[in-house]
Amino acid sequence: MLQIWFGGSMATTRKHARDGRDAAARGGIHLTEAQRLDWLRLIRSDNIGPRTFRALLNHYGGATAALEALPELARRGGATKPARICSREQAQRELDASHRLGIALIALGEPDYPARLRMIDDAPPLLGARGKLPVLATHMIGVVGSRNASAAGAKFAERIAHDLGSAGFTIVSGLARGIDAAAHRSSLTTGTVAVLAGGHDRIYPAEHIPLLESILPQGAAVSEMPIGWEPRARDFPRRNRLISGLSLGVVIVEAARRSGSLITARLALEQGREVFAVPGSPLDPRADGTNGLIKQGATLVTDAEDVLQVLRPILGQRTEQPAEEPDLGPPAVTEPGTSERARIVALLGPTPVGIDDLVRLSQSPPAIVRMVLLELEIAGRLERHGGGQVSLI
Repeated sequence: MLQIWFGGSMATTRKHARDGRDAAARGGIHLTEAQRLDWLRLIRSDNIGPRTFRALLNHYGGATAALEALPELARRGGATKPARICSREQAQRELDASHRLGIALIALGEPDYPARLRMIDDAPPLLGARGKLPVLATHMIGVVGSRNASAAGAKFAERIAHDLGSAGFTIVSGLARGIDAAAHRSSLTTGTVAVLAGGHDRIYPAEHIPLLESILPQGAAVSEMPIGWEPRARDFPRRNRLISGLSLGVVIVEAARRSGSLITARLALEQGREVFAVPGSPLDPRADGTNGLIKQGATLVTDAEDVLQVLRPILGQRTEQPAEEPDLGPPAVTEPGTSERARIVALLGPTPVGIDDLVRLSQSPPAIVRMVLLELEIAGRLERHGGGQVSLI
């Protein structure tokens, strides 16, 4: 569970940690502009992802102290060169550019941060959003599928997005060609959210800039990427986790056997979201993925009512935070010794291993193991995998 607080020393008490968690769960955090600048500096520094960001804030009590600690952490993790730390000037330029474009950088735990996205364990610390921001507080359903969509697939995406929008849901998709674009277009009047793989000023594909502009009056666009960021292939799975993270469930309309839409389905399952799949002809390779999802237990969908029957019981449930991480105690006792660090690193290799296994095999406290992993990650030597597994790069 997210733990955030903004003052005090490394000896911050468990009570303060609980207060920070409670505030985040209530949407009770409000960053000052100085804090927002430091959050932006931290998440834009090298080797700092959402999980690492959260671990640093929890350990050091705030972004300012975490930024000061980065060089020493990288050195202890075995970095071969100094890690790049985002400067105050660079962060201020991004903040200024965001303001000029009408982008709000919403911090994890602030009231406007989407509640369901806050539930995932790698939620972006800062979410850049523009458009009609209250739409981010509505119930959302993802509709995604093939870029090379068939005419029948595009027509079905239009129909189900329209019908779900008319039923009161906001449609989330990735602004891609094909199914995504069809879903956005048919839900413009009811509200739709475009999740971007690049920065807000680097729309992909560029031909969809007019579509995005038509989304913003009743909907929104969100991105975790910096202004000026050109999307790369590896950025699209990151975007897909936000599509599923924002949503109650995801409808896959068309997907080949190896496609980004199947990545979205997998991420949705990992996040505890519902997965819906539209059946297709066995002769059409664009249906291989969706037919396979149905075989694996995804809900078969032929109309909006199939989706609504599954989601209605969920709507009455309280939006919960993720399971709370173990209380690791005050940060002051979590500095590993040289021999302890060496023992933990020796257990790691290119094959992913569970963190729980590292704790058991190293016979070190969980807090010590997590600190060593944090050092390695900041040094650029650690890769995190699903299911709480890690490996050396």
